[in-house]
Amino acid sequence: PSQSLLFLGLVAAVCLGLNLLFLTVYLICLCCCKRNQEPETKRPHSCCVTWMAVTAGLICCAAVGIGFYGNSETNDGVYQLLYALDHANHTLTGIDSLVAGTTLQMRVGLEQHLARLNELLAARGDYLQTLKFMQQLAGNIVLQLSGLPVWRGASTDLTALAGHVAYVEYYRWLAYLLFFILVLTVCLLACLGLAKRSRCLLTTMLCCGLLTLILSWASMAVDTAAAVGTSDFCVAPDKFIMNQTESDIISAEVVHYYLYCDQSLSNPFQQALTVFQRSLTTMQIQIQGLIQFALPLFPTAEKDLLGVQQLLNSSETSLHQLTAMLDCRGLHKDYLDALIGICYDGVEGLLYLVLFSLLVAASFSTIICATPRAWKHFAGRDRDYDDMDEEDPFNPQARRIATHNPARGQLRSFCSYSSSLGSQSSLHPPAQTISNAPVSEYMNQAVLFGGNPRYENVPLIGRGSPPPTYSPSMRATYLSVTDEHIRHHSTEFPA
Repeated sequence: PSQSLLFLGLVAAVCLGLNLLFLTVYLICLCCCKRNQEPETKRPHSCCVTWMAVTAGLICCAAVGIGFYGNSETNDGVYQLLYALDHANHTLTGIDSLVAGTTLQMRVGLEQHLARLNELLAARGDYLQTLKFMQQLAGNIVLQLSGLPVWRGASTDLTALAGHVAYVEYYRWLAYLLFFILVLTVCLLACLGLAKRSRCLLTTMLCCGLLTLILSWASMAVDTAAAVGTSDFCVAPDKFIMNQTESDIISAEVVHYYLYCDQSLSNPFQQALTVFQRSLTTMQIQIQGLIQFALPLFPTAEKDLLGVQQLLNSSETSLHQLTAMLDCRGLHKDYLDALIGICYDGVEGLLYLVLFSLLVAASFSTIICATPRAWKHFAGRDRDYDDMDEEDPFNPQARRIATHNPARGQLRSFCSYSSSLGSQSSLHPPAQTISNAPVSEYMNQAVLFGGNPRYENVPLIGRGSPPPTYSPSMRATYLSVTDEHIRHHSTEFPA
């Protein structure tokens, strides 16, 4: 069995190595064999990356659902095993307690009463013979009880086994719960990285994805080994238990009786219980005779005679309880419950966990393969934005640059309006052009191409009316130049 488990671990390690080797070769080929894609061929690759990510995400979610179910089934099976072990341990402890209590009553309590009765009834020899016979019967009962197996060692082993199994199961369940959270978190990082086109999130997801891939293969190895080992135990549990109890005090006949519980099999405790019952019945008959005939003659012996009768009644109750506990049906039912819990629910849950590990490995391999293509797609989009004309007003990147660098969008004026009017008069005005465009249309155009209304740097001479976006100083300059232009025309063409 240990060699087969080691072989399964090596198979899982080889599968992990092949998976990592495939991913490494794929990434190297993808980096070394870059092709210059045309703009029209980029959209299909983008769709391919999207569909790969969506498919991997759906597989990952389905895997987590299967993992939750498998983890719950395994936990239920283990706790059913623990319940059966606890009930069997309670039965074995009860048997030892009844045997010890009955033995103490026969050796100490009954001996004390018989010793006092021997003193009180010393005048009658026949009564002393009866007391001596009862003492022999009590010794016979003690002898039969001492022949029963002592379950203290088996009870201690079951307690230690239950504690160890509960400890391992708690941390196994918690580890898988954290693993499920890690898988969902990495899937969420992948979705956010693709949605926000964030290379930082994709890099984090890639590192966590490699870690999750390694953990998934390790989980598959552990679950497969546990399932195979449990299956080997479930195929022949009786042989395994018989081999474990060969060196113990419990005989093979007793173990066989409890494992199979066949009605055709003889109860190995039947003879001891029968002798116990017959001896107890004979002692009750003897004490009834003493109460009937000796009590009227010796009234002082009433307390001890009634004490012996009460002790025998208590021993009869213990006999019935001991007979029920030693019967194979109770412990055999605990044995079957433990097998059902570990061999059906437990193995089924482990198989679902193996399927979960395989699906997680497949989905994260797909995500890791799709990440470099998404990275190239993001780089291609950034390169397309960089190739655009920054002076193009319809370029959204140019608008962002203009927003962050407002001084870049302002044009330097080729004439200064802070100089004297003489320098402004040296300009030759262009031919007068009349524009019928409304003011609102002009302002809308200013907002569209500049992002916000701005003042004009060059006065539009000869327009007839100043635009509403002139500053007060530019308006004064415009009016002075216009007046000079009118006087020049009036002197050139007198009325």
